[in-house]
Amino acid sequence: MLSMEPLKILPMNGITDFEAEKSYNPKGATKNEHIGLSFDRRLALEFHGAKISSDAGLLAYREMDEVLGLTSMGGRVLNDWRTGKNTQHSMLALIRQSIYSRLAGYEDTNDAERLAVDPIMRHVVGGRATEHAAASTSQMARFETEVLAQTRNLATLANLSGEWIDRLRDHRQLREVILDMDSSVSETYGKQEGTAYNGHFGCTCYHPLFCFNQFGDVERSILREGNVHSAKDWREVLEPVVARYRDLELPCRFRADAAFAQPELYEFLEAEGYDYAIRLPGNDVLQREIEPLLTRPVGRPSNAPLVRYSDFSYQAQSWNRSRRVVAKVEWHKGELFPRVGFIVTNLIRPAKRVVRFYNQRGTAEQWIKEGKNAVKWTRLSCHEFDDNKVRLHLFVLAYNLGNFLRQLVLPREIKRWTLTTTREKLIKIGAKIVRHARRVVFQLAEVAVPRRLFLAILCAIDRLRLPMPAPG
Repeated sequence: MLSMEPLKILPMNGITDFEAEKSYNPKGATKNEHIGLSFDRRLALEFHGAKISSDAGLLAYREMDEVLGLTSMGGRVLNDWRTGKNTQHSMLALIRQSIYSRLAGYEDTNDAERLAVDPIMRHVVGGRATEHAAASTSQMARFETEVLAQTRNLATLANLSGEWIDRLRDHRQLREVILDMDSSVSETYGKQEGTAYNGHFGCTCYHPLFCFNQFGDVERSILREGNVHSAKDWREVLEPVVARYRDLELPCRFRADAAFAQPELYEFLEAEGYDYAIRLPGNDVLQREIEPLLTRPVGRPSNAPLVRYSDFSYQAQSWNRSRRVVAKVEWHKGELFPRVGFIVTNLIRPAKRVVRFYNQRGTAEQWIKEGKNAVKWTRLSCHEFDDNKVRLHLFVLAYNLGNFLRQLVLPREIKRWTLTTTREKLIKIGAKIVRHARRVVFQLAEVAVPRRLFLAILCAIDRLRLPMPAPG
């Protein structure tokens, strides 16, 4: 009979458990005592945290960052009030460490203790870190909760994601602007300021609001208390985004779900020249308008849903004028009642195309899911509300940096990777550092991303140095 005992990891050279614990060094490796494995006595383990990294793929992101000048922009505009020994690391180095650590999946500043000696992180951060160490946990905590939480720096962080997106305009074929707005949930488990129970989500949480563009970039975000309405503060998020695109003379469109069915929002979008498609909650008046479509079809139902469309003019009591409403009625086999949906819109395209355009807003929900899974932007565990605002903005910048590389430079064969897959296969590449007199060499593992693919990514990044040629 096979033994059910767990595999034992045995220290070699007579090292006791106490001695192994004593020799542990949180800033890098142990003192290089070998650790043996019982299944094969020839194998020995050594830990070299300062010589080996598991995040070599960050170098590709740092190369793109350098070409586009993204984090350097933050280093210039953030207000630095530090003095004395607190200035060992520049604002640029600290903002890079905050963003790149989150991009690599280290969502907490506690991870900075090990990342400070990680060879990849040190060279990604740059400056003093390349020869010494990056910022420690305490230094990162002070930076994020004291420096960035200042009112001026908090406003700068809120604007930074949009400024990054503006920097990409020379590298994208921008024929239209499509904005999707949606709220999300960030569950909380402590006594953080602003946390509250939300009946819709059924948990204690924060209730952040996001605005995405058609490429999946977060144009702007805001952290809100957990019990606010989904559409609260929409103007604070949307107005700065609309202002940035106002002079481009491009078709601009907006989508949102029924929580944003508010006459003030319609009027704002109409005044700005935006086409919009916003889900409209049903009521008795709307149901009467489509009463002929609510009659059950005669005959045996088909396996495929029977879909009917209609549109009509409608004015709610709170509206200043009538607006077009598109209705979609779906009869599904085995269901007693039809599925009915209404969309208020100023689009002039046929009703079926209006519904198709609105349904594409589902990608915004997918992007929110990626932000939760890939960069863990729900990890808002600070006590102070402003500190959690800072964390959300840093997570958003990390998300955008990851999405930029996916949208702009990933080869076609891997362009459809999710941000989670990109982190696990591209960022999480093992590497060993070898120092020569005039050069530092990283020897990369070649598994999910071979040399050919990594070189193609770097070549695509290099092409970003040239602006995209004008169409036509």
